[in-house]
Amino acid sequence: MIKLHYIFILLCLFGCNHPESKDFKRYKDVSTEEILNTELNSETDSYKVVGIKDGDTFVVLIDGKEQDIRLGHIDCPEKKQPFGTKAKQLAFDLCFGQFVQLNHKNKYDRNKRLIAEIILQNGVNVNKELVDNGLAWHFKKYSDNEEYAELELKARNNRIGIWSEPNPTAPWNWRKK
Repeated sequence: MIKLHYIFILLCLFGCNHPESKDFKRYKDVSTEEILNTELNSETDSYKVVGIKDGDTFVVLIDGKEQDIRLGHIDCPEKKQPFGTKAKQLAFDLCFGQFVQLNHKNKYDRNKRLIAEIILQNGVNVNKELVDNGLAWHFKKYSDNEEYAELELKARNNRIGIWSEPNPTAPWNWRKK
């Protein structure tokens, strides 16, 4: 039993230095403010997804610290809204525990969440997948991106996800209730 305990400790110590565990190589203690002020390289850096709060809010590790990510261009149904759980489940299935790239402009919302697109290692854009599957609105108030507008229109026309409902309520209106 004691040998298993030592083996476990050794695995924990050496497992963090595995080449695929890029996010665990730096052990300095950084504050949230330092993370917010860090210029992230969206083309080369990858970050591990360690949490899915809802369909459009994720948690990734940056320099060993958790950073909330708000998916840009989209707004998913709230948890208690129809399809809110399905949006969160798709997000979880796509990228929980995966290393991803963040496509962003170093912009943060009022809750200190980095606004970004999440790109999987295979090139799949998670934000677009949610819209394409009818599990998110194109958030036109904050985005004029035509690709998102087209994906939403396609999902609406095919009546999938939220668009299968007779009168879906946009999340920004749901939150006002």
